[in-house]
Amino acid sequence: MQNNLTPRGAPPAGDAKGHTSEQLLLVTKLAIPAVRSDLVARPRLANQLQLGIQRPLTLIAAPAGFGKTTVLSAWLENAPFSAAWISLESGDDDLARFWSYVFTALERVHPGAGAPALALLQGSAPQQLPPIESVLTVWINGLAALSQEVVLILDDYHAITAPAIHRSVMYL
Repeated sequence: MQNNLTPRGAPPAGDAKGHTSEQLLLVTKLAIPAVRSDLVARPRLANQLQLGIQRPLTLIAAPAGFGKTTVLSAWLENAPFSAAWISLESGDDDLARFWSYVFTALERVHPGAGAPALALLQGSAPQQLPPIESVLTVWINGLAALSQEVVLILDDYHAITAPAIHRSVMYL
């Protein structure tokens, strides 16, 4: 049975025990949150976000409840590009789990783009993971081959505390 996280015609990526991405990751964390119909438009913030895509990284920082997720969701609703979204939480503070979510999120919007890197992560025993820089190099090379831009949203990144993840994001 084909799951919605793998390219059409490709077998689901799995780990050493045969678990597929769908079994290992919570699919709802990869969905862009719905925008409420009574949302107040924030055109200045949307414009700032649009300007931000010209840079390699845009950080949105504000206290909890100030609408960071909402403004991002509203901005992406009419965006002329694809977006890979991950809603992070403290349980994702593991290098292989974090990057599995990222690669799978990209796989959902650009089938085939995240599969090689995901296979590297899931094809190894946890204690024998390849150097993350090697995995990211494979992924970055796949991103470079895309014909269009893609935005990666790491919602609630503040929940991530592992230095190895921070270093790998810096490498990216």
